[in-house]
Amino acid sequence: MKRLPTCFLLLGLAACQRETPAPPAQQAPASAPAEQAQAAPPGPVELKDVIERDPRYIIGISYPQGMDKYPGLASELQRYAGAARDDLMQAVDGLGGEKPTAPYDLSLAFNVLAETPQVVSVSAAGSSYTGGAHGNPLVARFVWLPQRNELLQAGSLIADKDGWRAISDAVREQLHASLSQRIDADEIEPADRARMLKSGLRMIDEGSDPDAGNFGQFEPVLDAAGRITALRFVFPPYQVGPYSDGVQTAEVPASVLLPHVAEAYRDLFAAPGA
Repeated sequence: MKRLPTCFLLLGLAACQRETPAPPAQQAPASAPAEQAQAAPPGPVELKDVIERDPRYIIGISYPQGMDKYPGLASELQRYAGAARDDLMQAVDGLGGEKPTAPYDLSLAFNVLAETPQVVSVSAAGSSYTGGAHGNPLVARFVWLPQRNELLQAGSLIADKDGWRAISDAVREQLHASLSQRIDADEIEPADRARMLKSGLRMIDEGSDPDAGNFGQFEPVLDAAGRITALRFVFPPYQVGPYSDGVQTAEVPASVLLPHVAEAYRDLFAAPGA
């Protein structure tokens, strides 16, 4: 999206002024879409990019063009951005009028990942800095079903506990393999490798426990006909690994998902082997 660099330029300018303070306590990212989507507003929702500058903070929020035609989705994007801004401004208010060593900043960009008559997928990516060694990552996914006027939610999509166990098993297998490959690439001593592997596996297993709450961020993988062939589950830093590992993903194919997908959503998926 053409306007994205403006937001991240502002973030970069702020970052250049920072010292390196002690690492902060881990903060929770702005709230992801609620498990139960609220009703779409009756009227249109206008999404406008936001640029705010102040001696104490910088805010840059960028929206994709064309999302206004989906008022329910536009409302969800606007709500997420508003929550992130509110969190930042609460931290600014806590300064008591003093100027921080480095400006607090919020940089957030929404991008369209897929758009078909059946499915619209949008990502949110950015960072909120309110002191410390680095910003708090903002990671979210929104899957809108235009023909149903509905935000697709993990808890509604998978109908039973067996489904979450199957998804958890598939995700863990991929994340375990990725962790092992990363550690092997560092060529570290066997004792250190064993320690790092044990710690990493524990984080993965805790963050991918078979519960809908751990898999709320996902994006559909579509075939040429617009059917879902897999779901790519997205895990922000700290959920299944340290901050240094960044955002991690794991793809679960329709063949694993379909036996557990709620009947109302099965027509969105491609038949296995099709």
